[in-house]
Amino acid sequence: MNRLSPGMERAWLAWQRSQGPRFLAWWGGELAALLPARLRAHLLRGPEVLLLGADPDGLRVRRERTGDLLAQIEPNAAPEERRAAFASACRDIDPSDRRLVLLLPPTFALRRRLQLPQAAASDLRRVVGYEIDRQTPFKPEQVWYDVRVLDAGAAPGQLAVELIAVPRAEVEPLLTRLLGIGVVPDAVDVGNDANPANGRLGVNLLPPAQRPRRAHPRARANLIMGAVCIVLAVIVMLQWLGNRQSALDAMQAQVDALHAQARQATVLREQLVDAAGASGFLAARKRATPSPLTVLGDLTRRLPADTWLQRFSLDSTGQLTLQGESAKAAGLIDALRDSPLITEPKLQGVIQPDPVTGKEHFDLSAQLRGTGKPDDAATH
Repeated sequence: MNRLSPGMERAWLAWQRSQGPRFLAWWGGELAALLPARLRAHLLRGPEVLLLGADPDGLRVRRERTGDLLAQIEPNAAPEERRAAFASACRDIDPSDRRLVLLLPPTFALRRRLQLPQAAASDLRRVVGYEIDRQTPFKPEQVWYDVRVLDAGAAPGQLAVELIAVPRAEVEPLLTRLLGIGVVPDAVDVGNDANPANGRLGVNLLPPAQRPRRAHPRARANLIMGAVCIVLAVIVMLQWLGNRQSALDAMQAQVDALHAQARQATVLREQLVDAAGASGFLAARKRATPSPLTVLGDLTRRLPADTWLQRFSLDSTGQLTLQGESAKAAGLIDALRDSPLITEPKLQGVIQPDPVTGKEHFDLSAQLRGTGKPDDAATH
């Protein structure tokens, strides 16, 4: 595993010392409690840690998770018997999930508390390695050691750590005995007398070069599931964007339809206003223009008794045309000049006498008051 950069190392240590891991562990436990027992057991299945206690009485194999004693292997038994006893103790555990930890007695270990600069967090093991000959009676090559970061007790800008070291002369014979029956520990740890509930300190005294490298049995499956989750998340996001775009398109279509209806309503409103204006103009014009009967009555009262009409015409522009015969056609202009209904009476053409009746044939035109002449009406 490649060493992290100094910045990443400091961030990782800060994360480990924060309440984040504890919160995630609690939250995960609460979520797991909602699952059925069988599914929860399958999903939470992880590495099974077996604690190996080697002493003069033999080898004890204990399950860390439950504390059950799986085997007590006698030291004087034949190698085949000890190998068979160990295999029997591990028969229910998948080899890919099995993790073996050689647990040393606390009396084997030298523990020293140190205060280091915060910058040492980028390469903590190497920095503490320089302190071994000052903190212990051994040289660095005579011990196996590990360092753990303490949660509290550090001064500002300092890092509180604990050095745990064991002499190689005490550990290597135990590893040799284990190798004789085919047991290769994944870690070498120390018992924790201060907190027996934890059982061990949680360090690994094996040098990094001697630590077994194990491929995570479900790493590929986890990667595939992670990739599937990412793909599904992308699909969901694209589907959401597609649905949103469809909704926006539908809303835009509705807005366009409403705009078209609004434009149509505007046109209809303008037409209605124009029609109402024209209707009002015509109504006002009609109220201001006297009816043909009223005009005919006024003419009847004003024309002399010796005058009779052959033709009476009144068009929409207020143009009045009279044709008839009268004893004195020229006097008709004076008779009609004072009329409140018509104005500008005048004779058209030449007055012609009728040899039969002895009267004068006339052609007279006038304009109703309140209306313009034909040209003026056309202009307006």
